Amino acid sequence: MAAVSEIGKPSKELMGFAAYLHNPSKSGLRAREGVLNGRRVQYFKGRSALNALTRSEEGRPAKCESREEAVEWLQDLLDYQLIVRCDKDAQAASILRINPMQNFDEDTYFAWLYEGSQIMVILGGIGVVAVVLAGVMFPLWPSVLRNGTWYLSMLALGLLGLLFATAIVRLIIYIITVVSCPQGLWIFPNLFEDVGFFESFVPAYAWEVPKASNDAARVDGASSSNAEPKKD
Repeated sequence: MAAVSEIGKPSKELMGFAAYLHNPSKSGLRAREGVLNGRRVQYFKGRSALNALTRSEEGRPAKCESREEAVEWLQDLLDYQLIVRCDKDAQAASILRINPMQNFDEDTYFAWLYEGSQIMVILGGIGVVAVVLAGVMFPLWPSVLRNGTWYLSMLALGLLGLLFATAIVRLIIYIITVVSCPQGLWIFPNLFEDVGFFESFVPAYAWEVPKASNDAARVDGASSSNAEPKKD
């Protein structure tokens, strides 16, 4: 159980515990998104948190030795308002409402008020400000940097135009082959798939397999498997 500091703030030990539970890659606790008091929050069920804290996996020992210890930690999170007990709205499941009873119960839901480390948010804000200042001060850049930026922007626009041209050409070829052949021919079939950059251009082309033939093959296979053997 976390120690209580003299000034009434959560101890470093408790904050570390909150950071562990908040990170699904460490704790294995998967939270869902909901709306609490008009803002988006992540929430989880108490039983899921207990299971995540007491479950040991290969390479990751259990955070708590017993469910009683896990309950004490979770109650500390409630006491210090790092999480809040809430109920789902009867009309909309994603709408959460704060429960007046702020004690831990594994059958109820809890929303995160703890937002984790803000370092990345701060660094992102600094990065945005730096980019804006750099853009505003573009006329003051050395001529070498300005020329280099212009060439890079032209290169980026050229690659973007080439992508659009490729998409149009492959669509035209597909339409022509669909009309003239039983199957359609796709150039770079993985161009818009969720794959790596180089995998988007492999293979260079592929014939589309008609869905009707696949469905017919599945129906024939199912019919043959369900057919009863003939009796003599």
